[in-house]
Amino acid sequence: MSANIVTVEDEKPLITLLKYNLEKEGYKVKNAETGQEALQLIKNSIPDIVVLDWMLPDFSGIEICKQIKRDKKLKTIPVLMLTAKSEAEDKIIGFESGVDDYLTKPFNNKELILRIKSLLKRSKPSLLEDLAIFKDLKIDRITRKVFRDDKEIKLGPTEYKLLDFLIKSPQRVYSREQLLNNVWGESINVENRTVDVHIRRLRKAINIDKKSDLIRTVRSSGYSLDY
Repeated sequence: MSANIVTVEDEKPLITLLKYNLEKEGYKVKNAETGQEALQLIKNSIPDIVVLDWMLPDFSGIEICKQIKRDKKLKTIPVLMLTAKSEAEDKIIGFESGVDDYLTKPFNNKELILRIKSLLKRSKPSLLEDLAIFKDLKIDRITRKVFRDDKEIKLGPTEYKLLDFLIKSPQRVYSREQLLNNVWGESINVENRTVDVHIRRLRKAINIDKKSDLIRTVRSSGYSLDY
């Protein structure tokens, strides 16, 4: 499964370059050009990693990072600071604000990709594995098959994508809007209740033979893969 990346950058040529190079690696990329737009996008989409510029039109990447790390729902998201500020003092400020890694401009694209992969490997190892497992539930991403207690489960394409997204972060609660943005995509015009319909289908499919329910409904909040 490809990782979801939010880039926070206001220079048009660099936005295009980042998007091209990251999408070539199979990542899904969304960009924000201001701090305010970035925080809203990050809260709505819960990305797997944030690539963050320091200097932005409204407020600094340092402040954005601090807000991410103070938020209980966002603090585990790795933040890679990508900036022209190369002094040792700047790097210290960055790491003290909660930045997980620091890369200076101009940068080598291969190094950027390697650093992103390293952060993802530490924060979400299941995202990069061909086999994702939660309790007795298993997803084979090579064959796109799903098993529970070694019995194959037939899922529709949307239910498969929904389960593959939820299994990245078991027990994490996602709102309907977050699920819509990550599974269906922001460009798709569907209602929140569409999520409920597909969750019901997914729940029915994976809870075969009256097994324990692995989909938890959190009233007024959303859903999680849980037990």
